[in-house]
Amino acid sequence: MARISGIDLPRNKQIVYALPYIFGIGLSVSKEILSKTDIPPEKKTDDLTEDEVAALRHIIDAEYKVEGALRAEIAMNRKRLMDISSYRGLRHRRGLPVRGQRTHTNARTRKGPRVGHMKKR
Repeated sequence: MARISGIDLPRNKQIVYALPYIFGIGLSVSKEILSKTDIPPEKKTDDLTEDEVAALRHIIDAEYKVEGALRAEIAMNRKRLMDISSYRGLRHRRGLPVRGQRTHTNARTRKGPRVGHMKKR
């Protein structure tokens, strides 16, 4: 089992589809990494040699910000927006959609479940 950036890559899956399990790596970046390391994209995770895993680790650590460092940077960006009291920061603080979506209806993912009101009798 290949372990890269603290993530166990799934067994018996093509490496091109296994790398996006790492936070910060998508399909296009995965293909880019594999082209740099000369590993065929259709190769299974179980079939990787130790040298190939080491090459993947080296490329990812040297050239990409992934997992903890990326999560920390995103959190710091949100905190900065909140500290300067920008509009986006206020939306983050209130737990509302940040990118201009409507909230009269929808937005249940950000707002959470509906709060019911009791009827007067």
